[in-house]
Amino acid sequence: MINWQPLWLTFQLAFITTIILSVVSIPLAYWLAYSKKRIKPIIEALVSMPLVLPPTVLGFYLLIVFSPSNALGNWLDHYLGVRLVFSFEGLILGSVIYSLPFMVHPIQSGFSHLSPSLREAAYILGKSKWTTIFKVLLPNIRPSLLTGIVLAFAHTIGEFGVVLMIGGNIPNQTKVASIAVYDEVEALNYGAAHSYSLVLFAISFSILLCVYLVNGGYFKQFGR
Repeated sequence: MINWQPLWLTFQLAFITTIILSVVSIPLAYWLAYSKKRIKPIIEALVSMPLVLPPTVLGFYLLIVFSPSNALGNWLDHYLGVRLVFSFEGLILGSVIYSLPFMVHPIQSGFSHLSPSLREAAYILGKSKWTTIFKVLLPNIRPSLLTGIVLAFAHTIGEFGVVLMIGGNIPNQTKVASIAVYDEVEALNYGAAHSYSLVLFAISFSILLCVYLVNGGYFKQFGR
């Protein structure tokens, strides 16, 4: 019988990560879309690093940096009571960093393809930068925003290397579904591995299908 706890933990992680990324990615994507500063290529490269960097490398350095045996990890543990290694909070940190480009890039692309006159008109009418972003620009890039949110959520569901390195494999705390699949395959329990994998496949496919239908105007086309 399938243990639903790893799946529940996975979707908790994906939901929290997506909320945090929504807060971080919108202003960051706006800055990347419109900034002319020389540091912009460096920031873009850092944001995009998870796309090319092996997840185990990122997970390894997070494990080293936030280990209680290192200065930063010791300070967080001693003064704030926060331990990021082998904890659910550590999974969130790793997931936010690793899924960052999957939300930033679609939103940045949406901002970049908007007509400059839209932003200029808002400023001429006396709108602040934040009002312009949330009341004028974001409503005009809803497909890009939806794509970024869904990609970040789906990508977090499928993470393995980062969460294993920084979170380990602790039941009910850091053992997410991808790690549960690995454990069952390693134990030659292919039936349980199939159950976990089928649930993840079905949910991920359903989420992506809905995004393509909505962004493709399917429901509007058929009057739904």
